Amino acid sequence: MDKIRILVIGLEEAEVNALKQSLNFNYLMVHYDLVPQVKLIEGQLYVESSSIPGKYLLVNKVIFHGIYKDDLDFITLLAMWNGPCLPNALGMMDLRQRIPGLVRALSVSKFSGIKRGMVIGEQEYNSETEVVAKWGIWHCGEDKNKFNGDWTSTETSVIEEFIDGEAVRIMIVGDKNWQIRLTGDTWLKSIHNEGSWEMEIDQELLLDSTAIAKHFNLQTVGVDYIIGKNGERYLLEVNHIPNVTVFPFVNKAFIEYAGEWMVS
Repeated sequence: MDKIRILVIGLEEAEVNALKQSLNFNYLMVHYDLVPQVKLIEGQLYVESSSIPGKYLLVNKVIFHGIYKDDLDFITLLAMWNGPCLPNALGMMDLRQRIPGLVRALSVSKFSGIKRGMVIGEQEYNSETEVVAKWGIWHCGEDKNKFNGDWTSTETSVIEEFIDGEAVRIMIVGDKNWQIRLTGDTWLKSIHNEGSWEMEIDQELLLDSTAIAKHFNLQTVGVDYIIGKNGERYLLEVNHIPNVTVFPFVNKAFIEYAGEWMVS
């Protein structure tokens, strides 16, 4: 019987080693830190060997966990392949580009009430209130600017009213979920700052995030919201590749879920 080859991209060595413990002799794992060369031939996925350039190996399953500058074509190829992929490749493709992904998510969320604007390319924009401009391809807290008055974009940007409040993330891994408080010394909040940790979960936000995950068929997802000082809640962003290494309880759940998924 041919062995099942699992392609793993982007996970750190500790996670890769932990996942290997779930595999028996019927499985092979190939791991890449960066996006490798792949080909889709008559519905079958192949990856270039890391040790023999030019040799391509048949792939049966993929675990993709990274955000790379030019990864949209790769994710699209995975979606066209339509094979077993964690997270689901079509969902990743729909959310990969920041602004189009936000538009798709807003059509699902019940917390879409932030007033937003948009500029295409380089344009001047004037606001009489504090707003936040977001642009680029990253989902990592980068490419944002808070301003009022005049501002000039350097590329296509979405502009949303600034909500002063508490930033949170609903994190979903399979059937497990958490609400994470996002912290920071400035208006920019992140899971990487000291004080970011699990908090009591808002059931309405969980239901909303679960609906988003189901809509995009994503097994893992991180959905960011802002809770205004008046208690109103607003969707900010959907992370199709949420970090699974910062919090040990998330890391443990991901390793368990991915390990079971690989051999299912």
